Amino acid sequence: MKRGNLALLVLLALLVLGGIGYYLYRNLEPYTETVEHGASPEARATPYLAAEMYLRGRGIRVTTARGMEVLDQLPSKGQTLILLGTRENVTPAQNARLLDWANRGGHLIVTAESLWDEDEGKSGDLLLDQLGVQQFLTADLKDKDEEKVAPSDEKSADASEEPPQDNAAKQDEEEHPDQPSAAHDSDSADADPYPSLTKLYLENEKAPAYIDFDTDYHLFDSKNLAYAWANSGDSTHLLQLQQGQGLITVLTDNWIWQNGELDSYDNAWLLWYLTQDSAVTLVYRADGTSLMTLLTRYFPQALLAAALLLVLVLWRNGLRQGPLQPNPDRSRRQLEEHLRASADFILRQRGQLALLQGLQRDVMRRARQRQPGFDRLPVAEQWQALGRMTRMSVSAISQAMRPYPQQRMAVAEFTRQVAHLQSLRNAL
Repeated sequence: MKRGNLALLVLLALLVLGGIGYYLYRNLEPYTETVEHGASPEARATPYLAAEMYLRGRGIRVTTARGMEVLDQLPSKGQTLILLGTRENVTPAQNARLLDWANRGGHLIVTAESLWDEDEGKSGDLLLDQLGVQQFLTADLKDKDEEKVAPSDEKSADASEEPPQDNAAKQDEEEHPDQPSAAHDSDSADADPYPSLTKLYLENEKAPAYIDFDTDYHLFDSKNLAYAWANSGDSTHLLQLQQGQGLITVLTDNWIWQNGELDSYDNAWLLWYLTQDSAVTLVYRADGTSLMTLLTRYFPQALLAAALLLVLVLWRNGLRQGPLQPNPDRSRRQLEEHLRASADFILRQRGQLALLQGLQRDVMRRARQRQPGFDRLPVAEQWQALGRMTRMSVSAISQAMRPYPQQRMAVAEFTRQVAHLQSLRNAL
C-alpha cells in the first residue's frame, strides 16, 4: 500500500473515532445507582440489632439475654431491663422477682400484651394486673364515649356547651389533675398537626417528641399511680409508675424499636431518653425458666447421679456381647490351612504385589537351576528360554513375568495372574 493511501486511511479512522467520542460526550450523562441488598443476616436474626447499636453509639453499655435467668446476676441500681419477648409463660414467682428487682432501684420497661376483660376483671397479664394498668382497644373506647354523649333528652343536649376533649385528655385530667397533659398545649384535636402520633412533653421544651406508637391500643391507669404518660389524639401509649426505689415503664408496643422502625420520628430518641444514665439489658425471651436451668439450680446432685448412671450404661452396652468362641482343636489343622493362613496374612500386611513378586522369584530361581547363566541373559532372551523350557508361548510368559503396577488389582485379575505364575513355575 502506498504511503499516501495509508495516511488517508489513518486520518479517516481518526475522524470516525473523534465523531463517535464527540457524540458520546454530548449524549451520555453519568448517574449514581444504589443497589439495595437487603438486611444483613445478623439483622434478620436479631430484630432489635439497630437498637443495640444505637445505644452503644450513645455511650450506653448494652448486654443481651435469652431468658429471665439474667435476674440471678443482674443488680438493680443503675440498670434498665427491657423485656422484648412475650411474657405469656412467665410464672407468678418470676413476676414477683421482676417487681422486687424494680423495687430495689431498677428500671423495668415492659409491653402490655393482653386486653382487659371487664367480665372476668383481669387481663391475664399477671404483672400489669398487679400494677393496675389495663389495656383497651381504642375503637372500643370510642364506641363507649359515643354511647355516653348520645343525647337522651333535650336537657342533656343543651347542657353540652363546652367543646369536648379527646379521650386521653379526659382520662389524664381525671387521673392526674395536677399534672400537665399532652392535650393541654393544643386548643382542640383539630389543631393537632399529628393526631396519629404520640406526643411526649418535657419541661423547658417548646415542642413535644413524636413517637409512632400503634394507636389501636390504649393504656388505662386504674389505680392512679402513674406520674408521667404520653398520649396520641385518642389514647395513651406510655405510663411510668414509681415502684419502691425504682421505676416501671409500660408501653402499648415495643416494635417501634425494631430495625425497620427505629429511625422513624423520635422512636430512637425515646429509647435513649428512657435508658439514659444506666446500663441496659435486653431480654429477647421472657418465657418461663427452662427445665434444665431449674434442675441445675435445685437438683444438682440428681443430675450428677443421672450422668454417672448414663456413663455406666454406655460402658456396659459397649462390652462384647455373647460368649467367647472356643479355641479351635489343634489336631484338625493341616498344612494346607497353614499355607492359606500365611498367604492371607501376607496379602493383608504387604498386599498383592508381594505375592506376585514372590512367585516371579520362584520362577527365576528354578530357571537358573535348569540353565546356568540364565540371570545374565537379557529379558527378551530370558522369556524365550522360559518358553523353550516350559513349552509355553512368549506372550503368556511376558504377561506373567512383567512388572506389576503399585495400585490394587481387581480380584479376578489378581487370581488370573497368580494362576499364570503357578503354571509357569510348575512347568519348570
